[in-house]
Amino acid sequence: DGVTEVLAHHGESLQDKFVEIPCSEDYDSHKRFEGCTPRKCGRGVTDAVITREEAERIRRVAERGLSLGGSDGGASILDLHSGALSLGKHFVNLYRYFGDKIQDIFTEEDFALYRDVRQRIQQRVAQAFGISSASMYLTKPTFFSRINNTEAKTTHDEYWHPHVDKITYGSFDYTSLLYLSDYTEDFGGGRFVFMDAGSNKTIEPRAGRVSFFTSGSENLHRVEKVHWGTRYAITISFTCNPDHGIGDPVLM
Repeated sequence: DGVTEVLAHHGESLQDKFVEIPCSEDYDSHKRFEGCTPRKCGRGVTDAVITREEAERIRRVAERGLSLGGSDGGASILDLHSGALSLGKHFVNLYRYFGDKIQDIFTEEDFALYRDVRQRIQQRVAQAFGISSASMYLTKPTFFSRINNTEAKTTHDEYWHPHVDKITYGSFDYTSLLYLSDYTEDFGGGRFVFMDAGSNKTIEPRAGRVSFFTSGSENLHRVEKVHWGTRYAITISFTCNPDHGIGDPVLM
């Protein structure tokens, strides 16, 4: 792995940490939106936007939703927007599959908390990159992930490969992750790794910690394999293109 530098230790509470890095050319092959498309690129970490108590409440939402399904392999996702839920080796639409029973699993308060957290993260990302929060739009896929050490059964379970969000998803301009469990306490392995030339920069998850970054090749990254326990997080991503925007999820 070469040299590894820890950007954020799980034991520290960071107000704000931001590292600026040169932008890749990935954004040039997409339509540019002045005042939003990254001209300043980088990565940040903060423990000051979402409280640990809020993270625990959101994790309970994820746990309730994921208890309805779950992948046969080690990586399960739940997307409250599209309704996508891992089930065995496939995905089902939560809302169609469970119908009215959804009302017994989620509450309006759950979705209100989700919206509130999403808005605060969006404002923090906009502030860090010097753009207007109103110029950014939530984009898909935005999803909860639950990872344990079960052996992968399909390619969807292989979460550990290095990738670039802008290349993988196209619409992404800014990516954020809200961690919902603690490295070394709830799980081992599972650190987030930025793969820079000559060295790796890692973020150790901590409940309530938000990491965010521009989505181009300047932030090639991967997640280490989880060795024990269960790692929960939510990926919330933003686009500058209103055509790729999605609304907040609503309780059907």
